[in-house]
Amino acid sequence: MEFLKKKIKQIRPLFEEGGKYEKFYFLYEAHETLFFQPKHTAGAKGAHMRDAIDLKRLMTTVIIALVPCLLFGIWNTGHQHFLAIGEEVDLMAKLVFGAKLVLPILAVSYAVGLGVEFIFATVNRHSVAEGFLVSGMLIPLIVPATIPLWQVALATAFSVVIGKEIFGGTGMNILNPALTARAFLFFAYPRQMAGTIWTDLGDKIAVDGYTGATVLDLAANGGAEAVSAQYSFADMFFGYIPGSIGETSALACLIGAVILLGTGVASWRIMLSMLLGGLAMSGLAEAMGVNYFGSENFYYHLAAGGFAFGLVFMATDPVSAAHTDTGKWIYGFFAGSIAILVRIVNPAYPEGVMLAILLANVLAPLFDYFVVEANKKRRLNRATV
Repeated sequence: MEFLKKKIKQIRPLFEEGGKYEKFYFLYEAHETLFFQPKHTAGAKGAHMRDAIDLKRLMTTVIIALVPCLLFGIWNTGHQHFLAIGEEVDLMAKLVFGAKLVLPILAVSYAVGLGVEFIFATVNRHSVAEGFLVSGMLIPLIVPATIPLWQVALATAFSVVIGKEIFGGTGMNILNPALTARAFLFFAYPRQMAGTIWTDLGDKIAVDGYTGATVLDLAANGGAEAVSAQYSFADMFFGYIPGSIGETSALACLIGAVILLGTGVASWRIMLSMLLGGLAMSGLAEAMGVNYFGSENFYYHLAAGGFAFGLVFMATDPVSAAHTDTGKWIYGFFAGSIAILVRIVNPAYPEGVMLAILLANVLAPLFDYFVVEANKKRRLNRATV
C-alpha cells in the first residue's frame, strides 16, 4: 500500500490549483480517499472528537454486510435456472451461470452511477459523494436477474439525478436512492418487472409444470395451498425461491444485520420496530381471516418477498429514515405494518415493502417533528412547575 500511496501523492500536484488537470481535482480526490483516510479537519477552533472511521469506511461496512446477499443471489440465480430446465449440476456450474447474469448488472450500476456522480462533482466543483458506494450495490440486488442492462443504466441514472442530486446530493435526499430506482422500473416498465420474469431460462425450455412464480404471487393468487405445494418456510428462510437477486434469502439478510448492528452502523430500533410492525399487521390479518398464508402461518410474511432485505438494508438508510429515537420506533413500525397491509389488500401488487418504505421516507421528517415538539412541550411544562 505504501507504493500505491507514493504514486498517488506524486501525481497530486497535477490536480491541485494551477495544475494541468485542476478541473478534475475532485475526481482525483474521490479515488485517493477511497484507498486512504482523507486529511479533512472540522476546523481550527473549538473542541472536536476524532474517529478512525469516515463516510467511505462506513459505506464499506454496509457493502461488506451486503456480500452474503450478493453471493447467495449469484448462486440462486444459477440454481433457479437449472431447476427450471430440469438439469442437475454442481455448485460451480450454478455460480458461473449466476455470475454471468449478476456481475454485468453490478458493473452497469456502478459505472453509470459513479459516472453521473463524477459529472456532477466536476461541474459543481464539489467532492464526489460516497453514498453511491452502497446504492450501486443495492440496485442490482433488488432487481430480477433477467432485467435488460439498459434498464439498469436508466434506473441508476434516474436514482442519482432525480432521487438525490436535485435535493442537494448525498445527505440531502428524502427518498432511498436504490428504492427510487426500483420504483422507477416498476412504474415505467411494469411488464418487465412483474409476472414470471424471475428466472432466466437462457436458450432452454422450462420443464412441464414449472411456473416461476414467487411465493407472494402464489399466495395472492392461490392461497396457502398453492404456496405449500411448492415451497416450505425453510425454502423461504434460506432463499431457495424465485425473486429479486439479493432479496430471497432471509438468512443472508440476517448475517448482514449482525454485521451492521455489531459495528453500530444501522439502527436496531428501526429493525426491531419494523419487525414488530410486520408481525402486528400480519397477526391482525390472521385474526380477521384475511391472511393468505393460512392458519397460524402469519410469520411467513417475514421470510417471503423482500421484507427481510428491506428491514435490514433499506429502512435503516440513515439519511432518509427518522433521526430521533422515538421517531425511529414510529418510522419502523409504520413501514413494517404498511408493507404487510399492501400485500394483503392489494391483489394487483403482492409485494408492499418498496412502497411502504418510500412512504415512510416521506413521512420521516413529520415523525421527527412531532417527537421534537412533544419533547419541547414536556420540557416547558417541567420548567413552569
